[in-house]
Amino acid sequence: MADRLTLEQRRLNMSRIRAKNTAPEWTVRRLLHSRGFRYQLHRADLPGKPDIVLPRFRTAVFVHGCFWHGHACSLFRTPATRTEFWLAKIALNRQRDATAVSLLKELGWRSLLIWECALKGRGRLPESQLAQKVTAFLNSDAMFDEIAEKRISPTAEEIL
Repeated sequence: MADRLTLEQRRLNMSRIRAKNTAPEWTVRRLLHSRGFRYQLHRADLPGKPDIVLPRFRTAVFVHGCFWHGHACSLFRTPATRTEFWLAKIALNRQRDATAVSLLKELGWRSLLIWECALKGRGRLPESQLAQKVTAFLNSDAMFDEIAEKRISPTAEEIL
């Protein structure tokens, strides 16, 4: 399927996608702040430059966009144009994510990954449930956890 936008229109759209201070990131920040958690933003001294850092809990929080990090959820669709380019780019993003989490663990930091699909779309979690999951992780001894959309229908792997 051909792209409906011209190259100039597509370039303009893509140039406006931010890496920091995204809407999903703001949602998580508001949730944490309203629950009394205090945090720092985009600490460059930590691997992966986490979106949110809770020093008191030695926890780095990453808020990942489902498209950019290739999450298998209802929000991700493989692009119809330049498929090889996008799949390679997403694979590199995923590798970079895994490396950052591994390095954080070596430094004694815990990592929480919150997927965009948990914050928007048909499968989004209610704010109270999201807050409960985040709080449970912060009060646990787990080194890593991820929060994603609630399952709307079973995946192919679950059926087989």
